[in-house]
Amino acid sequence: MRPTPEGWPRISAGIFYDKPSEAIDWLCKAFGFEVRLKIEGDGGSIVHSELTFGTDGLVMVGDAGAKEHLVSPNSAGGKNTQSLMIYVDDCDASCERARKAGGQITLEPKTSDYGEAYWADRSCQVVDPEGHRWWLVQRMSTGGKTHG
Repeated sequence: MRPTPEGWPRISAGIFYDKPSEAIDWLCKAFGFEVRLKIEGDGGSIVHSELTFGTDGLVMVGDAGAKEHLVSPNSAGGKNTQSLMIYVDDCDASCERARKAGGQITLEPKTSDYGEAYWADRSCQVVDPEGHRWWLVQRMSTGGKTHG
């Protein structure tokens, strides 16, 4: 494979919200995303945005009303066709940050151990104000190696 364009991960996700400007603010407050690019259109709509997480995480937040096939879970009866996972340094602290920002914690932090040949993770699930489901995951061990 050829290298990706500078500053772009191999894969990124587009997430659509009924209120994308508010969602961008919430994602920055709740999870620590940083706005790399935000292009506003008429009436404050979001034409395009890029939010980074660390050096290799990127999501694009867009306006669910831009095209009829793009919807927020709020306007789809809460249904999701994807969930997003963020590797964090401290699952418990990240979960608490999201909770304080108004995130709904649907799975409190817990450790899942898949065996010494695989890994153990501490994770929680957060539902954002428009119903998108996010997993916050901290790797605890990998193939017998323990991580902080």
